[in-house]
Amino acid sequence: MNFLTIGHRGVMGVEPENTLRSFVAAQQAGLDVIELDLHLSKDGALVVMHDTDVDRTTDGTGPIADKTLAELRALDAGRGERVPVFEEVLEAVRSPLQAEIKDVAAARALAEVMKDRDLAPRVEVSSFHDEAVAEIARLVPGVRTALIASRYGTDIVDRAVVAGAATVCLNIRRLTLEVVERARKADLRIIGWVVNTQDHLRLVRALELDGATTDYPEIKRTGRFTA
Repeated sequence: MNFLTIGHRGVMGVEPENTLRSFVAAQQAGLDVIELDLHLSKDGALVVMHDTDVDRTTDGTGPIADKTLAELRALDAGRGERVPVFEEVLEAVRSPLQAEIKDVAAARALAEVMKDRDLAPRVEVSSFHDEAVAEIARLVPGVRTALIASRYGTDIVDRAVVAGAATVCLNIRRLTLEVVERARKADLRIIGWVVNTQDHLRLVRALELDGATTDYPEIKRTGRFTA
């Protein structure tokens, strides 16, 4: 089995999350996939940031949706880094990407970029929102999609199947063998998040998951040796 290590917002445990610096560090650490988050700016740019507002991760305040790209660019996203747009990430690293979208509007904007650049082989699209997963699948032929869940039961499997997702990305702290077995019967891949300790990594390997999303590059080095 090819066990994937996925860098959460790059390597957010050691670098400012969702910045080019963090993504380059994730690639240099040898992580298999880089995960990032996308929001739309006021003027429709696909900006890379997790929260709906800029308060936590920059020196600014207020919702992303109320700011133009130029206004977002003026902010410090940590250690002098600027808020990147999705297209910049595509150029800065060669790694496969997992792009998390927050709504249908972001799905439509991302679909345009993916079709223009033929990104379906490189970019998997994930979301907590079933309708966003279904929309990107409708718009981008052949795209790989993942449904994310934090609080969930076995119903997550049925939701993923209906949305057309091939993967479920599940909070490792709530994962049960029953959910794993249901997902396997539905031919779904399973990724556990966030896996930052050896105990969580051992659990992921014991449950024979397909991969782990982590904040730290050390998981890549130790994961291959963990039974």
